[in-house]
Amino acid sequence: MTRADLLALTSETLVSLANRGLVKRAEKDLAAGSGAEVTVAEDGTVRGRFPDGTATALPPGLGLDAAECGCGAAGVCRHRIGVVLAYQRGAREERSAFVEWSPGEFDDEALAAALGGPALTAARRTRDRGCTARLHRPTPADPVPRVELPTCTVRFPVPHELGYALTDAAGALRGEVVALAVWAFRAADAEGGTEVSMGGRTARAGGGEEAMGAALDLADELLLDGVPQAGPVFAGSLARVREALTAASRHWPAGAVADLAEQLAAYRARATRYDPERVAHLLAELHARRRAAALDPVGVLGTEEAPETPLRRVRLVALGCRIGGTDRDRTAEIFFAHPGAGLALVLRKRWELPEGQSPTGHDLSTRRLLNAPLHALATANVVSEHTARAADRTVTISRGRIAATSVTPLGTAWHDLPAPLLVEDTAAHLRGRAEQPPRLIRPRVRAESVHVVEVGSVQPAGYDPAAQRLEALAHDPAGNEFLIRAEHNPLCPAGLDALAAALDGGVRAVSGMLAREHGRTVLDPLAVLTATGPVVPDLAPGDGGTALTTAPRREIDPITAALETALRALAEAAHHGLRALPGPARTRLADSATALRRAGLRTAAGLLDDLTARLAGDGASAAVPAWVEAQIQLVTALELHRAPV
Repeated sequence: MTRADLLALTSETLVSLANRGLVKRAEKDLAAGSGAEVTVAEDGTVRGRFPDGTATALPPGLGLDAAECGCGAAGVCRHRIGVVLAYQRGAREERSAFVEWSPGEFDDEALAAALGGPALTAARRTRDRGCTARLHRPTPADPVPRVELPTCTVRFPVPHELGYALTDAAGALRGEVVALAVWAFRAADAEGGTEVSMGGRTARAGGGEEAMGAALDLADELLLDGVPQAGPVFAGSLARVREALTAASRHWPAGAVADLAEQLAAYRARATRYDPERVAHLLAELHARRRAAALDPVGVLGTEEAPETPLRRVRLVALGCRIGGTDRDRTAEIFFAHPGAGLALVLRKRWELPEGQSPTGHDLSTRRLLNAPLHALATANVVSEHTARAADRTVTISRGRIAATSVTPLGTAWHDLPAPLLVEDTAAHLRGRAEQPPRLIRPRVRAESVHVVEVGSVQPAGYDPAAQRLEALAHDPAGNEFLIRAEHNPLCPAGLDALAAALDGGVRAVSGMLAREHGRTVLDPLAVLTATGPVVPDLAPGDGGTALTTAPRREIDPITAALETALRALAEAAHHGLRALPGPARTRLADSATALRRAGLRTAAGLLDDLTARLAGDGASAAVPAWVEAQIQLVTALELHRAPV
């Protein structure tokens, strides 16, 4: 009898089941001739005996942690791994080919037998409250099916075997999240697609409606009166609504309200991070989520899971850092790749500033996090036993006991990242994201578009002084063109200088936010891996005095130009307020409708015509739904237009 489950265990899977040290020791023992002597019984049980007399048995249908070993270890030990490696050495020619399968094949009886009744009961409670999941089906290039749950990832590395399921969640939660992952595959097998929402419809029907209504009332009030009129009283109302939405587990609308409050605070402080178009987007997002909640309350409003899920021992690969802040504080967002989960996470740190201090990104680079300088942490491998992950993909890491968290240099870890964290074909990657819901209503997760893109070639960078932007045209290994584009950050004066130098210094890969804009693929960089090591522009020293080559002007297609012009006009209207909209702003709305019509976007033009007609006739209050309709339509149209074909 051939044990296909043991043959399917790769070195990385064994590392996930145990740790890298145990796997290396087992490999070393086998190479030195002190490995196990292996026999296979008629029932498929693989038995191994080691030179020291230790006997180990691996019965079929059980994971390695449930196998018998004479050493007495409670979990996966070097003997269990050693028997697997010895069996694989003797059966290399029997390795099976790619298997296309779905974990949804396991019924609840199989789940109860493998995971236990209490785990299944806990999973049902979570499902009843509501849970979202994103599925990745097996392919020849990536044969392991996996499920991204809001706060953890579950993988099924061995076809048709439940006992080997892996998760980055802590051990106490393993059974619950594995059951949820199986149910997610089962739902997707029945309904199709890769995004599923389970449960939550009955439980969410009435809860939080009052808070959601209050949020929309405040959004409409802001739209009528304008941002300049939003004072401390309005800010307090936003804070109370956000707390009410969070208490009702409507986390995504609560996040939109929190972002709106930050934008208003930035305007009052005259900070550069205030963006009228961002305010307009947030106002439309609240209305869009209210409309879509009836179809998918869990995915549109947020789950009722615990705020954070503790993770088991994890390895994180730093992808760079982004510095932000106001005259009162500074923030550092350190982005990490989580190879075991196949996605990016972010660690956020905020410092309050004493009066009179205004540190740059480079000044912050020596401040210590996890007992390491920020510049080292932003270019490091981090292994921690004290990590928790939230549904928005933020993480918290604590030092814990000695040696519970280690920070080591990055090395070549970027090149070892799995897809989709490592992107070699940007066009294929972006096409694979086409099934996502519109941005206005999809889950508000951080680092959603953060990836490492391998660079085949890059042209010299150029600077656009009008936009204060550095651009460099590059190609990935598949030959696809993409634009590396970075905006000037006044908190990091030498950032663009450091980026230009890094791109001119033998760049191998760039990490950052990958998206489609203006009809082309654009990467907003976080860090650059060069022949001499990683460079994080936001932490670079200097005053930004380097003379940069001027960038050539890039043409924008007429549809994108018309949509962006119209959205700017709508954002201007929201900033001033529909009640006190000045004449020039009304003219820009009318001109934008004409431009949309010329570009062939007659429906969008009609929505702007309706808005201007209501402003002229029925008054500002009647114009609010027309503004919302136009904003949602144009934002979604621009997103779809930018999407790759």
